Amino acid sequence: MKPSRAIAASLATILLAGCMVGPDYQRPPVPMTPAYKEDAGWKIAAPKDQLPRGKWWEIFGDPQLNALEQQVNEANQNLKVAEARFRQARALTNFFRASLFPTISAGISANSLRNSRNSPGGGNGASTRDFLLSGDVSYELDLWGRIRRSVASARNEAQASAADLETARLSLQAELALDYFELRSADTQQRILDDTVKAFQEALQFTTNRFEGGAAPLSDLAQARTQLETTQVQATDIAVQRAQFEHAIATLIGKPPAVFSLPPAPLDFTPPKIPVGIPSELLERRPDIAAAERRVAEANEQIGIAKAAFFPTVTLDALLGFESSSMRNWIGWPSFLWAVGSTLAQTIFDAGRRHATSEAAVAAYDGTVAAYRQATLDAFQQVEDNLAALRILERETEQQERAVVSAKESLTLFTNRYKGGVDTYLQVITAQTVTLTNQRNQVDILRRRMDASVLLVKALGGGWNVQDLPQL
Repeated sequence: MKPSRAIAASLATILLAGCMVGPDYQRPPVPMTPAYKEDAGWKIAAPKDQLPRGKWWEIFGDPQLNALEQQVNEANQNLKVAEARFRQARALTNFFRASLFPTISAGISANSLRNSRNSPGGGNGASTRDFLLSGDVSYELDLWGRIRRSVASARNEAQASAADLETARLSLQAELALDYFELRSADTQQRILDDTVKAFQEALQFTTNRFEGGAAPLSDLAQARTQLETTQVQATDIAVQRAQFEHAIATLIGKPPAVFSLPPAPLDFTPPKIPVGIPSELLERRPDIAAAERRVAEANEQIGIAKAAFFPTVTLDALLGFESSSMRNWIGWPSFLWAVGSTLAQTIFDAGRRHATSEAAVAAYDGTVAAYRQATLDAFQQVEDNLAALRILERETEQQERAVVSAKESLTLFTNRYKGGVDTYLQVITAQTVTLTNQRNQVDILRRRMDASVLLVKALGGGWNVQDLPQL
């Protein structure tokens, strides 16, 4: 091949493809362990034993919760905000992608001009007309990859916004589940307190009868009445918590609290066994980690864009059209005009602006890398926290069940001894308090187990996978 042809071929290759200045993207490494510390005795996910994709809440088997979760997806306003931001980011991707193609514009103009007789050049007062029909083509050659990196940067941001949307969706779904189990816990507490109030009313009546019969002192009657009234206060106060959780659920599903209500039902659940998998899978299952990683890739593209500013820009321009002084011969070969040209522009001096921009891009990249690694560490911590909570609370549940049985036996024993005149009523009150405390604590432990189950599902990504990111 002749040297001239080789040079021409090389120039053509550069013009058509260009080169990419700046670093190629590689996913940064993150701290990793082969297994979770707190998964001793826990179920490891098998290939076909995963969380349900999307509708993860169905593992709890509650039709009411299923119906409420579906309404979050359809009506929650914060979710609509996140969805709108994703659509905005996707549109910006198309905006930058358009720069890969020429810009074509067309125009038509008709002008008429009469010269002044008193003009400095000594006009004769004649009139001139100009009719112009033109089309312009302008195209910037992406020699250094600035445009392509802009497109890639916008694409990465759009994917990050899509992951943000899924993070918001998962957070709202988990918040609804937590509020739902809190409400059901309040319902169970209410039932226990109402039953206890009835038992204390019977105890007060029995003590009143003994007092009137001279078999019990006035202090026993006062103690029985105090115990009843204290429990009635607790039974009334639990309604405040229930109302607040019901209002929170209404807001999450996009309804005014005044038009929404849930009938009472007990917290009657068995926490499900949740397959956790291995730590390396968590990077693919958390939308917030995916968003952080996509923003690292976006920051990497910004470094390339900043470096491209040190190189010249080349723009090709072309003009085609028809021009005439009369409409009769406006469109025709004699009126045809064209112009072709190119522009090369290079910044010579900018007082360090490009260097500052490049340094800022590198610093921004370092920041996103740190944020990505921190998001990963936070995710590992959340999984470990809730694995530990579920494992410990399961053992605590067994202990609490034994404590409730013992407390009920003690209450029966001290009540019978009081009726037989062996013990004072103070022993009965103490046993009543211990029994009620243990019953309520039993419900609270179950609530904490359900909450930890929800938070573990959330920490695992709720069945989401990085493959669900849109390919823009």
